[in-house]
Amino acid sequence: MEILKVEHLSKIYGSGENEVKAVNDVSFTVEKGEFLAIVGASGSGKSTLLHLIGGVDRPTSGKIYVDGKDICALDSDALAIFRRRQVGIVYQFYNLIPILNVEENITLPVLLDGDAPDEAKLAELLKVLGLADRRANLPNQLSGGQQQRVSIGRAMINHPAVILADEPTGNLDSKAGEEIVNLLKLSNKQYNQTVIVITHDPDIARQADRVITIEDGKLIRDEKLG
Repeated sequence: MEILKVEHLSKIYGSGENEVKAVNDVSFTVEKGEFLAIVGASGSGKSTLLHLIGGVDRPTSGKIYVDGKDICALDSDALAIFRRRQVGIVYQFYNLIPILNVEENITLPVLLDGDAPDEAKLAELLKVLGLADRRANLPNQLSGGQQQRVSIGRAMINHPAVILADEPTGNLDSKAGEEIVNLLKLSNKQYNQTVIVITHDPDIARQADRVITIEDGKLIRDEKLG
């Protein structure tokens, strides 16, 4: 089942001789439950592509369908709701709310929808994340690896159509980074969660089902692994 479809996607900044094609006519599809790595050098356009897919930025042209919905046609309010419910984003620098504890940061997407968290689901998620004994801690009381686990929990809480991770291990040591990759793999295999990871680390890319390579904004390679 196709969960993501990207059609002739482009993002252009500037104009004339200052024009930069950050994403240049990119097309691909992703199946539900797939673990996809997008790789490329710094400045290749891979993070811009991720932000377009996540509805954080708008494309100059092209279409993005997430679970059958054309997100480029959504207005700002509808797009904000889409991001909260259908996309989980994991950033390199965690982006946690410093005055909220672990439990509150994880359940933030649910609370913003005006709903009450499912306590059983939250307890299971905290256990999977290894944070059951840290639920009342603030971000500044956690290690970098623990903060990134909170970020993954926040991304998973609504069972979104897709989890997007932008260099999720880039700010961590190798041991903590390995734990984060294992958590993303666990969410992919155990919960059939579609995961797209932006990375420059070939070791992470090799653990994906499929690798897309971006160069100068263009998709130059799309290969299945294993």
